[in-house]
Amino acid sequence: MPRAKRLLIGELIVMSMGVSTATANENDLKLTIVNPQTLYDPSPNGYSTAVITPRGARVAYISGQGGQDSTGALSPDFAVQVAQAYANLRTALDALGARPDQVAKLTVFVVDHDMSKLEVLTRNVKEMFGEALPAQTLVPVPKLAIDPMLFEVEAVVVLD
Repeated sequence: MPRAKRLLIGELIVMSMGVSTATANENDLKLTIVNPQTLYDPSPNGYSTAVITPRGARVAYISGQGGQDSTGALSPDFAVQVAQAYANLRTALDALGARPDQVAKLTVFVVDHDMSKLEVLTRNVKEMFGEALPAQTLVPVPKLAIDPMLFEVEAVVVLD
């Protein structure tokens, strides 16, 4: 995984993560992570305040990935569904030829969200993204597409 570069500019902490490809200049493909010092630091909770994508980059949108395994089965356990959803997201990234450090934005949907679920969410996002934490929004919902579904994650990915 590439090493994060942090730079203090005024009251902003700017972190740049490399997104390398074989055909483009590496400096043209960096996601810039912005966490203003005057705002709450979201990184301990597994996300960044903002991410700037490179000019002219191709962007892919990954549909919501739930906790279904390859047979379509869903565990009734929230933590199992979250882990499987992130594994499914990783499979979608692999299919695009992308890595987690190319994800600029996540939106997660949690059925009957409460504070007890945050540890599971934070652990899974940090395991997948390390220091390259994308911008992220958590949306509490009463239900998802299928009744036993408890979690869903969608992503915006910079390809090149």
